[in-house]
Amino acid sequence: MHFSLQTAASVLATAGLSQALSTWDAAYGKAEKSLSSLSQDEKVGMVSGVTWMSGPCVGNTYAPESIPYPSLCLQDGPLGIRFANPVTAFPAGINAGSTWDRELIRARGAAMGAEAKGLGVHVQLGPATGPLGKFATGGRNWEGFASDPYLSGVGMSETIIGMQESGVQACAKHYILNEQEHARTTMSSNPDDRTLHEIYLWPFYDSVKANVASVMCSYNKINGTWACENDEVLNKLLKEELGFPGYVMTDWNAQHSTVESANFGLDMTMPGSDLNEPPGSVYWGENLADAIANGSVPQARLDDMVTRILASWYLVEQDGEYPPVAFNSWDDGKANVDVTADHAEVARAVARDSIVLLKNEDGALPLKNPKSLAIIGSDAIVNPDGPNACTDRGCNVGTLAQGWGSGTAQFPYLIAPLDGIKNRKSSNATEIITSTTDEATAGAEAAAAAETAIVFISSDSGEEYITVEDNEGDKNDLNPWHNGNDLVKAVAAANKKTIVVVHSTGPIILETILAQPNVVAVVWAGIPGQESGNALADVLYGDVAPSGKLPYTIAKKESDYGTAWIAGGGDDEYPEGIFIDYRHFDQDDIEPRYEFGFGLSYTTFKYATLDITIKATPGPSTGKVEVGGAADLYDSVGTITAAITNAGDVDGAEVAQLYIGFPESAPETPPRQLRGFQKLLVPAGKSDSASFELTRRDISYWDVKSQKWVVPEGEFKVFVGSSSRDVRLDGKFTVG
Repeated sequence: MHFSLQTAASVLATAGLSQALSTWDAAYGKAEKSLSSLSQDEKVGMVSGVTWMSGPCVGNTYAPESIPYPSLCLQDGPLGIRFANPVTAFPAGINAGSTWDRELIRARGAAMGAEAKGLGVHVQLGPATGPLGKFATGGRNWEGFASDPYLSGVGMSETIIGMQESGVQACAKHYILNEQEHARTTMSSNPDDRTLHEIYLWPFYDSVKANVASVMCSYNKINGTWACENDEVLNKLLKEELGFPGYVMTDWNAQHSTVESANFGLDMTMPGSDLNEPPGSVYWGENLADAIANGSVPQARLDDMVTRILASWYLVEQDGEYPPVAFNSWDDGKANVDVTADHAEVARAVARDSIVLLKNEDGALPLKNPKSLAIIGSDAIVNPDGPNACTDRGCNVGTLAQGWGSGTAQFPYLIAPLDGIKNRKSSNATEIITSTTDEATAGAEAAAAAETAIVFISSDSGEEYITVEDNEGDKNDLNPWHNGNDLVKAVAAANKKTIVVVHSTGPIILETILAQPNVVAVVWAGIPGQESGNALADVLYGDVAPSGKLPYTIAKKESDYGTAWIAGGGDDEYPEGIFIDYRHFDQDDIEPRYEFGFGLSYTTFKYATLDITIKATPGPSTGKVEVGGAADLYDSVGTITAAITNAGDVDGAEVAQLYIGFPESAPETPPRQLRGFQKLLVPAGKSDSASFELTRRDISYWDVKSQKWVVPEGEFKVFVGSSSRDVRLDGKFTVG
């Protein structure tokens, strides 16, 4: 049997010295010392789950007796702690991405990590960048940060750093190419090598560089081999090319073998059984011990698994005083400690700064104390049965503030839009008229009685094990749910100042809505978590100017995306290659309705004085592998700066964005690729400078023949602006 057995220790030994590696070095020193004290049964127990529902968490390992090391508690998820209460239900990853704010994304991660540690969770199953967003209808796109690898990579990195600085192990998922929910456990994803590297692997480079403790392999096959026993993906890419020193765990029920999964890179199986399958389906535990005893799996492989797991535990200093598990997932989840602290403030800030203003005619927003305001649509209120009435948020009743599935958390409370508006307008005399159903006639009647009408619509999605309104995880289409188009048409026909607020897990088609002449403003609020209504009121009333930018493209029609999830479990050959989302729209010259990176403000920004100071040599990466890949990939090649002036009379924040166009010597590349951004808070009438530092990786493409990242020779194009298409400044630099 041939297999690659690249251990984390061997990667570290050839990595050179850096601050990050010295941290891993210290962790590995402790791990190797502890390993020598463990029995064979204890080692096997540490890599094997105790089976589903046999411990307080969704995943639990066996605790050894020879060393002071616990049964690990592994718990969802990417926006808060699932099955526990009280916890903070943060805005989803896609809303964090919509802020384009590194500091805020890190603060969200830190707050989530603090709650996880406070509850005794050792491994929080997030953040997510898989799915990345190949399909606009993808059910779990909202768990990630953007349909762009660069922005996704920043979201992953900042979240991981925040979580792990708070003391919980982060888990980067789903690795890799798990882009749809339909047939996710049977289909094979078969991209070309360049597409895999430049789009889907890119955010995992950032995750590993951020010292993520663990990575979760996905349900699907990759080129015909299950992701959780794929030598190419786990050993060669993740552990060798990216220099990943942590451990790989399965998604729940994603293991398909004993020997192959062990030999080809898996380090931990979860939850230890195939959930609803017979106990005989356990692949590790005694079966792994037998495979080692008969020589099918080398002893060194088991020792490497355990060392990786121990090192990750030591890395985030969980060997100090760590709280015991404070809840039971299977017994109402009520915790014996309140870990929420002041995290509602972080949740509100993320929700507020993720709001994207898509349309605003004649200063319709912010609201200026209208005499009367009609609030219309079921999305304006909390589900009458309560915000947690549906298991794992598996329904779309009332205001949409999370998608559905394992990546959800229980709301401690939910401030709906109507609540937030009532709270905010308490100091003025605005009359509130409501129609909180989706019935068009009732909505029109309420709208006709008010000076201004705000109509709320939604579009939901989630994980495949729950079907909501005939949507099996992935969306069936990109139309608003609950006849949202008809509701808006009726309201707009009755009120000349109609504002539309959209809560959605991803893009929807807005053409019918925008065709209504009385729709004067459109506000995109995503899925904003527990502080939804308060955050929305902050923006609607102008307490804060909107600063969110789209993390994906909104098309004029669904077919413009050029991709659609595959029914029936067939293979996906990734024919679109590297051209997804805005790359596809730009390459094929398709006009979007709202482009990637788009978002209006209550003020205006002017760009000036582009300064380009880039110096790089062409050729492939040559650095030794360290944590995060070849060392020279992260070498700075210089900076690009631009002056930003707030030309209006309202304080505001602008996300300045840098896109790079590659020279003709490179293989076919998108016209523009995001390679930098900076969010600047600029007072009215003042100026600031946006600075973008580029690395060799940022100006490289993946060369399949040499298996290297290569900086091409020739003239690079530079685009700086307010979105992927709103270019305010352009320039160039030459390499070679």
